[in-house]
Amino acid sequence: MTSHVFRICFVCSGNICRSPTAEVVLIQQLRLAGLAAGVQVGSAGTGGWHAGEDMDERSRATLDAAGYLPPTHVAKQFTAADFAERDLVIALDRGHQRLLEELAGETEDPAANRAKVVLLRYYDPHSRGHGDDWDVADPYYGGDDGFTDVLAQIERSCAALVEELRAPRSARQP
Repeated sequence: MTSHVFRICFVCSGNICRSPTAEVVLIQQLRLAGLAAGVQVGSAGTGGWHAGEDMDERSRATLDAAGYLPPTHVAKQFTAADFAERDLVIALDRGHQRLLEELAGETEDPAANRAKVVLLRYYDPHSRGHGDDWDVADPYYGGDDGFTDVLAQIERSCAALVEELRAPRSARQP
């Protein structure tokens, strides 16, 4: 009997700030939890304008300062075909969520693929029950503090996601 690897993709706008940060954080947290072998993590963007580029240098510097070792990143765009390769598609804000749900409509099973889409901060204990706090703000046009805030939100959210991934498959949400 082969065990299924659970496949996750984080999605932001250009796949150079938020989603690759989430990818690096979740991979590290899964390693520390002993779950890395059972979960495959990737990231992509809703747009392709940064395709082929490395992550934003400010994202990399923030991760480095926090003790992460981010590998070279290659930005890519999420496509309708990518739903077939993922069990969970995690949007970094509600705009990404809407775009992903529309993209799911282009697949053979729109309902099943829409059900794979969830907001990252759904997992953030600071956001639960607070409707205005569901987005991970885009730090791209701001200062360094924005990248630090984004990392904190992602770390909290990913820690809760790891706990959920520890649960038996039948008990997982969403």
